[in-house]
Formats: sequence, structure tokens, C-alpha cells
Amino acid sequence: MPAPRLVLVDDHALCRTGLSDLLRQRGGMDVVAALGDLTQVAPTLREHKPDLLVLDLRMPGSDGLTLLRTLRAEGIDTPALILTMSDSEHDLAAALRAGVRGYLLKDMEPEEVVQAIGNAARGELVVAPAMTLKLAQLLQAGPRAGNRHDLIASLTERERQILDHLARGESNKTIARALDISHDTVKLHVRHILAKLNLSSRVEAAVFAVESRVGPGPR
Repeated sequence: MPAPRLVLVDDHALCRTGLSDLLRQRGGMDVVAALGDLTQVAPTLREHKPDLLVLDLRMPGSDGLTLLRTLRAEGIDTPALILTMSDSEHDLAAALRAGVRGYLLKDMEPEEVVQAIGNAARGELVVAPAMTLKLAQLLQAGPRAGNRHDLIASLTERERQILDHLARGESNKTIARALDISHDTVKLHVRHILAKLNLSSRVEAAVFAVESRVGPGPR
């Protein structure tokens, strides 16, 4: 299996260099670019088409989520992961709404960061252990908590199957192979699932599924 290919974006040169070396030496990953200049992110992603974009949250003149929204508006759909010092519930919620594949903290142990980034590059959903309680609290808040059963009942059998795969952290390509359907069909089903469950990202959908113990409906 080829090494996951990454692009790192952080305004601190020391962080970029240290993380790049860590991911290459301990994780066997291919860091194709480590950028501090935000104007170079879009052309770099178009050129290299990496498996994962690792973004800092706070950067001079912008922030990771604003940059991510700009990239999406330009048609660049590279999966993204936030690596930040912020353990704010507000920042976590904003990142989930932006559709990130993961949210990690810079004060995690190096081996934990390497493993989590590697898992995310291979299509899994990752959240810093220190943020899992806050994630659960976000999912329990609001109208979703009271009508979980009705929301699940609104899904078709195929949507329940796909939600079950999302709970395992699988990528769209893996789900497509498992269910013998096209990648585009999986993407369409995922959009429908998020809309029906009033969720904003795959991470939220996965946690929702795990907490609800969602599985395929009867055949």
C-alpha cells in the first residue's frame, strides 16, 4: 500500500518542520508540502492531489476553517484535518460544520498524533481523546437528543447500511466496494443522511451512529 500523501499548513516554521519530520520518520508518510503561505495552498493541492490536508486553526490573516471553506468553494475537496491548540467546544463545533475528517490537539503525545493523522489519511474519522466528551455533549444538545428514534426511522435501509459503515470510520471508496455501488452514489447517500439527521459532517454522523447503535434494517 503506498504511503499516505499529506500537505501541512501552519504559520509556524518550527511546527511545520517538526511535524513533517515526525510524520515521515515515525509514520512512514509522504509530506509533499509544508506551507506557511496560505496563497500557495490551493495550487499545491491541485498539483499534488494529496490524501489529506492538515490545517492549523489560527493563522495570521485567516484561519483554517475560512481557508477550508474557500477551497471548497473553488471545487477542491481534499479531506482535511484540524491540528490546533484550541480545545474550545465552539471551535470543535465549527470544524465539524465545515466537514473536517478530524480534530486533533497539538498537546497530544507525538505517537498519538502520528497514528491519528495516518488513520485520517486512510479514510477514518479521528478526534482528540480530550475532545470526545465535548463532541458527545454537542451531539446531545439541541433538538436531536429528543427525537433520535424518529430520525433513524426516517432513513432508508440503504442509508442505514451506509451510516453503519460511517460509524466504522470507513471512506466513501471503501463503502462503495463493500456495498457494490459507485463512489458517487455513496456521496449522494451521505448527503441525504446528513440532511435527514440534521448533522453537518461525517464525524457527527459516525458518533450519532455509534451512540444509537445503528445497523442495517431487516432484509
